[in-house]
Amino acid sequence: MDTNFRTSSSLLQLRSSFCFSHSLSPSKLILSKSKRLNFVQHRLVIKNSTGFGENDSCNGSPVKPSKLFMQEAIGAEYGEGFETFRLDGPLKVDVDYLNDRLQEGFLKRIRYAMKPDEAYGLIFSWDNVVANTRALKLNAWKQLASEEGKEIPPEANAQKLMLYASADHVLHKILRWETVESEVDRLKSRLSQIYYDNLPKLRKPMEGLEEWLDAVSTANIPCAVVSSLDRRNMVDALERIGLKKYFQAIISEEDGMESISHRFLSAAMKLDRKPSKCVVFEDDPRGITAAHNCTMMAVALIGSHPAYDLVQADLAVGSFNELSVINLRRLFANKGSTFMDQQKQIIEKTPPRRKLTVDTI
Repeated sequence: MDTNFRTSSSLLQLRSSFCFSHSLSPSKLILSKSKRLNFVQHRLVIKNSTGFGENDSCNGSPVKPSKLFMQEAIGAEYGEGFETFRLDGPLKVDVDYLNDRLQEGFLKRIRYAMKPDEAYGLIFSWDNVVANTRALKLNAWKQLASEEGKEIPPEANAQKLMLYASADHVLHKILRWETVESEVDRLKSRLSQIYYDNLPKLRKPMEGLEEWLDAVSTANIPCAVVSSLDRRNMVDALERIGLKKYFQAIISEEDGMESISHRFLSAAMKLDRKPSKCVVFEDDPRGITAAHNCTMMAVALIGSHPAYDLVQADLAVGSFNELSVINLRRLFANKGSTFMDQQKQIIEKTPPRRKLTVDTI
């Protein structure tokens, strides 16, 4: 299979061939030994960009979470992306590369001219955007404290910091538990286990989200969800709240992304949309900054953070009930189809006026 990018990116061709097809598995393919070896190698080299390795957590045991209670880096401060691998060597995927390579082909440009909404891609964060996970995280800390014979500070500011800071920071700076390093690893592992044990209790999405997703689905706008959960738990949670059918791509623990921006770029790649054509739905100022670093638009959901902390967002709403598809068009209205692309000012040179002289008359 040719791994070079074409007009709409070969990674998306790979995606359509086997990454998102649950019915197509290696056991069902009839391949020669050499082709089967190439197939296995191919799956290994694109693992970072597509999120599916040999041990996909949808069909196997979940990968042990490592970023569930971590404060991830924002990333892409200078447009840098992540490194993936192809058969011919490593490939650096950054913001400019994706904006350049994920150009629409001739037929797509015609289709998007008639149906401009389909040119967009929507990316949703899992925490507090798709589902309210604040109570889950706080209860996980409270249960851990109860098991260890400790107490959680009652101050609201301290509890808010516990929701967004890394587990190491919470243990040492907020809770100030005197523990050795080996004990910290055990506490973090137990904290993640408690969170996953309580995850099935989450059975409804954020207010207005299902109606909003139904509207964008009617407009044929593809959607992705990004999370630090492992894929099996992510899929199960989406099925429980009845939203799995709306998401064409899932970015999870197995994708191996190192920052928030990398998750967004991976989502854009899976959706086959240029980053500059994507809209990120976030509740965290750090996520909004990451979206802008990726040349994406950002819609902030007010709730976890007050409105004055989200002023950098392109649009801030109290709930998804306030949104309509026309809002997406207005986000890109000022720049049109070349939003955030490098542009050159075209100066039309007019011929100088002819001077009238005595000879001319």
